[in-house]
Amino acid sequence: MLIRCWGARGSIAVSGQEYLAYGGDTTCIEIRTKDDDIIIIDAGSGIRRLGNALLKENRQEISLVFTHAHWDHILGFPFFKPIYFSKTSITMYGCPFAQNSIQDLVLKPMNPPYFPIKFDEVKAAIRTGKECTTRFFIKSMEVVPILLSHPNQGIGYKFIEDGKSFVFLTDNELTYRHPGGLLYEDYAAFARGADLLIHDAEYTPEEYRRTRMWGHSTYVDALRLAIDAGVKRFGLFHHNQDRSDGAVDGLVAACRDEIERRGSGVECFATARDQEIRL
Repeated sequence: MLIRCWGARGSIAVSGQEYLAYGGDTTCIEIRTKDDDIIIIDAGSGIRRLGNALLKENRQEISLVFTHAHWDHILGFPFFKPIYFSKTSITMYGCPFAQNSIQDLVLKPMNPPYFPIKFDEVKAAIRTGKECTTRFFIKSMEVVPILLSHPNQGIGYKFIEDGKSFVFLTDNELTYRHPGGLLYEDYAAFARGADLLIHDAEYTPEEYRRTRMWGHSTYVDALRLAIDAGVKRFGLFHHNQDRSDGAVDGLVAACRDEIERRGSGVECFATARDQEIRL
């Protein structure tokens, strides 16, 4: 499988010279299966650029998997140009939680007076997958969901194909259990032995003193999970909107020092815009 990052920023999109290396777009991950089927995780602002790329490639069949409905994970959907073409076919997966349906999850940003184009004017054929909290398949890709510890709830995923596994746990607070969330040990078991773990690492321990219960983890706790789970590669994700490239580099350096101190073999990096990872 091929994994591309179109947005790794948390909470709100940002721009500026200090964000060039890791990017300012919010959550959007593209997965290409061995058969080149397209799976997209979340519709943050990064999905705009992805949509433009898919139009150039003339790709019309898309699976769109949602983690949850917070703004930074859905605000890019109205700007995802493939939805305005009748030949586009999109299957949406995820749990509606506070919404009536998974389509309601992406409809809200298009409700008047927030956006000039109504959801009814979308031309793409959109259907909803029935799967929510049980494992399912998107063609050759096995998808295993897990409840996240996050306000208003959320879903993380493990993607498995040909013996390779990618675990994506964004917006997950490891040291506080929100309603519906699981224990640290549950997430460690879920990620056990994964080829790639991308996990929410928004805060430093100092920042976390005032942001506890906001639904995000420190990079220290995310790293601890990666080491305890014995994953091969670990990507810091959901970078804080005020975290400059240099500051993100500092977190990676601190993680690598801790990995060496603990004698672990985990490869650590910060997930970056336009990064490609092949498993």
